[in-house]
Amino acid sequence: MCGIAGIVSFSRNIDLPVTIRRMTNAIAHRGPDTDGFYCNDSIALGHRRLSIIDLSTAANQPIADHTGRYQIIFNGEIYNFREVRKMLPDYPFSTNSDTEVLLAAYSKWGAECLPYLKGMFAFVIWDTVEQVMFIARDRMGVKPVYYFVNDNVFLFASEIRGVLGSDLVPAKANKLSIREFLSYQSVGFPESAIQGVLQLEAGSSITIRDNKYSIKKYWDITDTPAIDFDFGDRLRVQQQVRQLLRNAVERRLVSDVPLGAFLSGGIDSSAVVGLMAEVGAGRPNTFTAGFEEKEFDESGYANIISRKFNTNHNQVLLKPAVFLDELTNALNAMDTPSGDGVNTYVVSKAIRQSGLTVALSGVGGDELFAGYPFFQQYLQLKKYASVWGGAKLLRWGAGLALGNSNKAQRMKSLLNAPASSIRYFYPEFRRIIAPQLLSSLTKWENSRPTLLEEQLVKLPASLEKFPLLSQVSIAEYIGYTQHTLLKDTDQFSMAVSLEVREPFFDHDLIEFVLAIPDHLKFPGFPKQLLVESLKELLPDEVVHRKKQGFLFPWNVWMKKELRSFCETRLQRMAQRDFINGKSLLAYWKRFLNNDASVRWMEIWLFVVLEYWMEKNGIS
Repeated sequence: MCGIAGIVSFSRNIDLPVTIRRMTNAIAHRGPDTDGFYCNDSIALGHRRLSIIDLSTAANQPIADHTGRYQIIFNGEIYNFREVRKMLPDYPFSTNSDTEVLLAAYSKWGAECLPYLKGMFAFVIWDTVEQVMFIARDRMGVKPVYYFVNDNVFLFASEIRGVLGSDLVPAKANKLSIREFLSYQSVGFPESAIQGVLQLEAGSSITIRDNKYSIKKYWDITDTPAIDFDFGDRLRVQQQVRQLLRNAVERRLVSDVPLGAFLSGGIDSSAVVGLMAEVGAGRPNTFTAGFEEKEFDESGYANIISRKFNTNHNQVLLKPAVFLDELTNALNAMDTPSGDGVNTYVVSKAIRQSGLTVALSGVGGDELFAGYPFFQQYLQLKKYASVWGGAKLLRWGAGLALGNSNKAQRMKSLLNAPASSIRYFYPEFRRIIAPQLLSSLTKWENSRPTLLEEQLVKLPASLEKFPLLSQVSIAEYIGYTQHTLLKDTDQFSMAVSLEVREPFFDHDLIEFVLAIPDHLKFPGFPKQLLVESLKELLPDEVVHRKKQGFLFPWNVWMKKELRSFCETRLQRMAQRDFINGKSLLAYWKRFLNNDASVRWMEIWLFVVLEYWMEKNGIS
């Protein structure tokens, strides 16, 4: 895992060596082991390395191929690099790194190397002969690429602050994206929170040639792969799910340094730890966070899993005073504003301080195996719409949509959707601040669709070919999963120089599970297919526990230990030109007075946004 940055100068008036160093210095936390550069009169490549595979200096980047034609910088891991290497018997390898395998694959197949790769990656290759820059991102968007382009330059980096570190991009807030953040707690592609800085979409590549660039999508989750499998055989389906997940875990154990795992005590993280033990990875190192507030504490379940699989278990007890110190560190680590992810930072830091640099995580299980309530809610809405028809559904829902609470506003939006499609329902499932409330707290018009709404409507007709639950999963990948879950995992773990690997985001596993009929995936309870596929691996105490989630007690802390911290930021936010200050502060008072209709997350998003804008000098 590393950090990458680069410059393509169109005007030749940029000090490339100085500028590329500023960019890599801004993301030094992503690769503390060493840095490396390649520059000529028109391009510059910069790399920060966190050594995971082939720890020798020969694997430092940039790396040139054996002819000297290609230069590569790479962030991520190619888990099947040994298999790909066997397909390249004529290449004279000089290292044991996955980076050189990637370079050799590109030198043979060009952009067509991408389908051979299994992993998480963002890489850049400069062709010194054709004078072409090629940038690619992995299928699921685990590893980020941000870029900025104008008439003079094309800049890219693993983080927004790497782009801003060039001093060539003004630190101005993208108001459209800020609205998106307040709606969904993150910003989706192609925009970012900074004007002019864009995100490369997952499963896409950029080619820069003759001062022009083009973007091509090489993998799309809405494509329906040809899977030759008998889905009428429930047992075989379960066996295949288990084998694919086992393969995904085993692939992610490829490392020349010790590994650990996040362990919350839930089904997903327990499954990953159990399979780590099953594939013979030695005694797994596991980490969990515990709380003094018992209603939030999950450490007991984590202990059950630790004992079952004989892990070397570590628990971090979070007290409010200690948490406040870590909160500031976590918020300082934010590359882009996020309403979530502080838990990832805290546990990542504990793992890194133990001496480990790689950890597996169970994130993604809920999204793939229908673990959230809105999966079942969507099935019910579709059933009612097909049986009753739209008019009767509206009459049925009218009684549930009374009042102005967030829940009532969401129900009204669902009932008024143009069609009973996940394209229109999903934004309401994931919306944090309803449009009506956002209009009262800000000075923006909220009549135009959000970026997420626009993206879902533009999805190809092939979306409807998937089972209904898989349609929800696809919407999740395009929305919350890619832009909050994966982005937070990357930015908060890499802030402490920890590489996190996510087996549930293995594309072989995802393509298979998305093809599974609904009746096999959700016949009785959430994630039943996953649970039955793993059978004896998961203890009953973990499987049948009440779903809690890996949460911090924000609602308590924001009214006590964090009250002054929040109030200071809200008062400053109230002075921003796009905020209705009086309305925002009045809403905060309602929260402090225990108004049940005011949710802590609605307040927290404004606190986080103000902190991020101040920290980064964003106007």
